[in-house]
Amino acid sequence: MRVSEQAAAEAAARELGAFLDRRREQLAQRWADTPLFRTVFTVSRDEAVEACKTVVDALSEVASSGRLEDIAAPGFDAAREQLGRMAASRSRGGFTPAQIADEAAGLRVAAVGLLRGESSGPADPEAQDVLLALTVLMGTLRLVIMDTTVSAGEEVMARQRQQLLEVATPVIRLWDGIVAVPLIGTLDSARSHVVMESLLQAVVEERAHHAILDITGVPTVDSLVAQHLMKTVAAARLMGAECIVSGIRPAIAQTIVHLGIDLGSVLTRNSLADALAYALDRRGAQDTLRTAGVNPR
Repeated sequence: MRVSEQAAAEAAARELGAFLDRRREQLAQRWADTPLFRTVFTVSRDEAVEACKTVVDALSEVASSGRLEDIAAPGFDAAREQLGRMAASRSRGGFTPAQIADEAAGLRVAAVGLLRGESSGPADPEAQDVLLALTVLMGTLRLVIMDTTVSAGEEVMARQRQQLLEVATPVIRLWDGIVAVPLIGTLDSARSHVVMESLLQAVVEERAHHAILDITGVPTVDSLVAQHLMKTVAAARLMGAECIVSGIRPAIAQTIVHLGIDLGSVLTRNSLADALAYALDRRGAQDTLRTAGVNPR
């Protein structure tokens, strides 16, 4: 870009910033009725207008800085919270990031109408430069909206994954002082972490003396899964609960032996029923000792 062209572009960007600042109220009123804002702020139109003002202020700051094509321009920071709320709401409504970004076209139409109303005519070269700057800036806003929408979607999916892990890893109170975690499906690092947290929390809340990890529904056990199990058992012991692993099928037992994994320190039982019976026996023995005035632990 030649010096004269660059100077003209910078001047147009500054003029655009001044226009956005000058027409802040009118733009906010018009944008509040566009689908992007109207469908999100359904309780109060005033709330939508205030959100629009935040976005107009951001665009004015970006234009005044001359960084029309930079989605990382600091001016956009203030608007990202509002854009994030809109993006999350529209995503929950089934809209894709591209569809949400396309709704920004409605914002450009309203701004162009006000801008042309201030110009002396279509042949005004300065007005054309400002219109071009507005087009560039609104294109950048579209990218910012898309980026914010994708980030909001990723956050939602991360929360959903965590919720699914928690739902798929229930802790069951089998008896007074006895809790169990029946594991079904693949056990990876993320889920193992949830298992440990859930089990330890249950040990505290239920004041459990025995905790059972039932892996009947776990299809395979490798060295990583075995390490996770041993860590969970060790953590339960530190919390004062005896941990029992049940449901080790023949194929899994052979795999563990083949891998050379030492589970000698881990108490195991054939099934959940056997583990519960053991815990009840231990519980009965402890109750008997307590009755005799002896602390069993």
